[in-house]
Amino acid sequence: MCRENDSQGPLGGIPEEQGEPLTLRVGNSIQERRLDKYLHGRFSNFSRRFIQETIKAGGASVNGKTVRQSHRLCPGDVIELVLVEPPKKEIRPEDIPINVIYEDSDIIILNKQAGILVHPARGNTHGTLVNALAFYSDRLSSGLGEFRPGIVHRLDRETTGVMVVAKHDGAQWKIAKQFEQRLVNKAYLAIVHGVPDLTRDRISAPLGVHPQVREKYAIRPEIGKEAITFYEVIEAFGGFSLVKLTPKTGRTHQIRVHLSYMKHPVVADEMYGGKLVYPWQLIDGEPVVEEPIISRVALHAWTIEFKHPGTGQMVKFKAPLHDDMQKLLDMLREYRKL
Repeated sequence: MCRENDSQGPLGGIPEEQGEPLTLRVGNSIQERRLDKYLHGRFSNFSRRFIQETIKAGGASVNGKTVRQSHRLCPGDVIELVLVEPPKKEIRPEDIPINVIYEDSDIIILNKQAGILVHPARGNTHGTLVNALAFYSDRLSSGLGEFRPGIVHRLDRETTGVMVVAKHDGAQWKIAKQFEQRLVNKAYLAIVHGVPDLTRDRISAPLGVHPQVREKYAIRPEIGKEAITFYEVIEAFGGFSLVKLTPKTGRTHQIRVHLSYMKHPVVADEMYGGKLVYPWQLIDGEPVVEEPIISRVALHAWTIEFKHPGTGQMVKFKAPLHDDMQKLLDMLREYRKL
């Protein structure tokens, strides 16, 4: 049971480096939530397992007392947290080409290529963006928990576009906090099937894991998490459109699921109803055996804007479209212009 707690410990900010103490006060809306779940919610860029290991290692106390990860929090509780160094795992540097848009002493900005995982996962320990970054730079932040140095946020394997990489933990913390507080402005471009009835609108539909397919996500009104995406039709073509998307939440597969929900799935996104597009289709020719114009999801992280962790100034970066998506757009402009 929660008890009255008058502790008035100081409120802390995000520490510059792991190992520095952080003080958190539990808000009045929190009622008997587990400590590990609460901390994972506050620091979602770290895995829940990493948070639990931190608590087990004595890195967290509540009202001055060491507690278990299952400890139930009450409004007004003061948490003292020290994020311990995660277990080290070897990252094998691999000479994989990366497209660096910008770099300074704090960050690296990439235009991610298609077909590459951001970090090792489920047996994919090589050929990832993390392996490429380990080859490119010997100075990277601890990243999103274990095995993910430098990684502040992620893109799907087939999604191209702008990504932020942190060179040290101070930059990691400052940028991650902006993501947590939804202060990072991101815009995507997608080529979708059909033309939406409204040229711009807001999609608000909660997302959760698909009830039958573990790798997929779906609209789950009863149990899903809040998911909001704003869209704007930039160009309309016969049977297709170029859409700008501005997500206000960052759920897995959010844009792809929301566009499918609108009945305008992303071209070549076969998981969510998109179809491959062939040259003969755009020129209204006879079917022939040929390669599709684009063989991966036609989704691109176009711009990102955030407060620079070093200067404190707002910065904005833009990633040009990759050749395959640009080719599809050029052919639509030539053969399907309205």
